[in-house]
Amino acid sequence: MARCGSTNSVLLQERQLAMPVLLVADEQTAGRGRRGRRWHSAPGAGITFSLARRIRRPARELAALSLVAGVAAARALRTLGVTAAALKWPNDLVAGGAKLGGILVETRPAGRETLAVFGIGINCRGAAGLARRLRRPVASLDQFIVPDEDDILVKTVSSLMVAIDAFEISGLEALKDEWEAMHAHAGQRLKVRLADGRSVTGIAAGLAEDGALSLRTRAGLRSIRSGRVVSARAA
Repeated sequence: MARCGSTNSVLLQERQLAMPVLLVADEQTAGRGRRGRRWHSAPGAGITFSLARRIRRPARELAALSLVAGVAAARALRTLGVTAAALKWPNDLVAGGAKLGGILVETRPAGRETLAVFGIGINCRGAAGLARRLRRPVASLDQFIVPDEDDILVKTVSSLMVAIDAFEISGLEALKDEWEAMHAHAGQRLKVRLADGRSVTGIAAGLAEDGALSLRTRAGLRSIRSGRVVSARAA
């Protein structure tokens, strides 16, 4: 598809398609990230796609799907030569401290299963211009490799399917160690802004069993299930 509002929205609205379904767009005019934030997607600057697939795990485990997708995408990028690819909790791809891509997983009930739509956007070119607009560090694949969009798409989608298969069998436990090994902020002191506006500071201590971010605070170990990492520095 050359252009659409949001690949996630298109797939979430479909009721009759056989699964899995992949939708790729050259440009998204209404792409979005977590909490409705806008995802910037200019024609030719990146890869944006959504994969719809039915999931049979319990609903309480579905919050970890963005972590599953992160492991899959980082695996693929490292295989392609982007060895700096890493993960920022809960849903960002980063490289050298700059945002390389983002993930948005949305779900809806589908009988006894759940329809999960995995939206992934990866910057391929033009990080400098995007960084100026967003006023924060942004990375793109052309800083590390010569991007071949078709190869990147095939490897990322293939990696995502493998990761989802592992999650279906064993839940997050199948991928938890790998996510922690690729955590960009492992062992660092983080400031996390919670959904209610409060902030929590602590040392990153991996993931809880359900995918929450574990922080070692002055009051003990705390699991953060909803929030945004706003700063990170050496502990």
